[in-house]
Amino acid sequence: MPDVVIVGAGPVGLFLACELGLAGCSVVVLEREAEPGSPWRAEPLGVRGLFAASLQAFHRRGLLPPLLAASGAHDVPGPELDADGPPPIRGGVGHFAGIVLDPTKVDLTALPFRLPSLAPDFTMTSLAAVETVLSERASQLGVEIRRGVTVSGLAQDDDGVVVRAGEEAYAARWVVGCDGGRSVVRRLAGFEFVGTEPRFTGYTVVATLADPEVLRPGINLTPTGMYLRLRAEGHIGAMDFDGGAFDRSQPPTLDHLQTVLRRVSGTDVTLTEVHRASTFTDRAMQTTTYRQRRVLLAGDAAHIHSPLGGQGLNTGLGDALNLGWKLAATVHGHAPDGLLDTYTRERHRVGAQVLDWSRAQVAAMSPDRHGQALQGVLRDLLGTQDGTTYAFGKLSGSSVRHDLGSDHPLVGRNAPDFRLEDGAYLADLMHDGRGVVLDFSTDHRLRDAAADRRSRLRYAAGTAKDDLGLGAVLVRPDGVVAWIGERDVDRKAFEQAADQWFGNAGA
Repeated sequence: MPDVVIVGAGPVGLFLACELGLAGCSVVVLEREAEPGSPWRAEPLGVRGLFAASLQAFHRRGLLPPLLAASGAHDVPGPELDADGPPPIRGGVGHFAGIVLDPTKVDLTALPFRLPSLAPDFTMTSLAAVETVLSERASQLGVEIRRGVTVSGLAQDDDGVVVRAGEEAYAARWVVGCDGGRSVVRRLAGFEFVGTEPRFTGYTVVATLADPEVLRPGINLTPTGMYLRLRAEGHIGAMDFDGGAFDRSQPPTLDHLQTVLRRVSGTDVTLTEVHRASTFTDRAMQTTTYRQRRVLLAGDAAHIHSPLGGQGLNTGLGDALNLGWKLAATVHGHAPDGLLDTYTRERHRVGAQVLDWSRAQVAAMSPDRHGQALQGVLRDLLGTQDGTTYAFGKLSGSSVRHDLGSDHPLVGRNAPDFRLEDGAYLADLMHDGRGVVLDFSTDHRLRDAAADRRSRLRYAAGTAKDDLGLGAVLVRPDGVVAWIGERDVDRKAFEQAADQWFGNAGA
């Protein structure tokens, strides 16, 4: 019986499988699709944006180079790595409600914990590229991926869970649903799913156009909706504010798609052939908890919203990163009391904020006069340095801070990529999935205390290029700062923090 069965072999399920496999758990992934090569996941239909927190997660597991290569990105850092002060934004910022943000307007001085890193702040990729990289790593870690398996039943007790797919039964100690917005695991396990109903039907279309030049490239807000013309020929997106009435109601025909596109674009564009089309909405829903006994959810299975702003993939990867080490510690029996419950406590709040971020964009893109007025105000605000910096913090993940019971402003945040005197970055020390203790004290005061936890913590001592005025830093396996030591490092305080997150020494 495997330790964990994961339902869903998308980026979230695969990233979680890699985290669990890295921690020595036995993992089986069940995927409904028989083959991984869906055109919806490859470029250009599967194109997604990865922001800083996600790219740092790949960096910390040694997966950034293959990810950038698979994505066709060649973002190589330059002299900024050795420059004094916070480094410039690399890769872009993104957009809010179709308003493209200018990375040069981010106030770097307002980002007090920003240090140079090999990871860019943003890159475009595809779902296929992410899944290819993660599938290869999962296989290397001994994860078993079974494709063409459709889950139809689930039962759990105090000792484990049984997942049924046709005539097959898969038993495990834990099950995690990473099976998307229409999650079967969520339904079978009885999770409560609440939120707001949609305001629009969105369309993704691959078509042959008789006159593509009448559609302006990029994101275009109009008095009747929104349309998007991608660089790839014939790839069109549209938003029709019909209250979500058309979504899933019937197949989108050529006549219907042309009618919608003409209405929202205000042109006489003509579609001569439709090769592929799908619909979606801005329905924003979230489960009230991410855990029901031995069943957990991550990614779209736990929260759905419109794709505006590209936060879905990044939020799901954050779920997997947060859950992986906590579930592994629980499987191995050395998790402190309540550790697994912090998954819901930390990630539910983040998910709720992302849903509101999506709702706000929908309100600003509404084609009525209220939406148009709001759009004008937002353009003014987001054109300022403060507005762009605020949006960058939200999109990049740098503004996320978990309440870990400390007043220090770095505790609970994503750790900066400290660089030690030997040239190693913090990310280099995290490839094996353990937590890290950075001891900047001159007497290496935490060496013995960290040695008692060497199976769960890596100890690194020495000076740093920029230690931000700190004496020591305890970083969780997900890259979140768990504890800060001032210049006069308090060993007892460190031991209490280590016990809280990694269990008692020797346990």
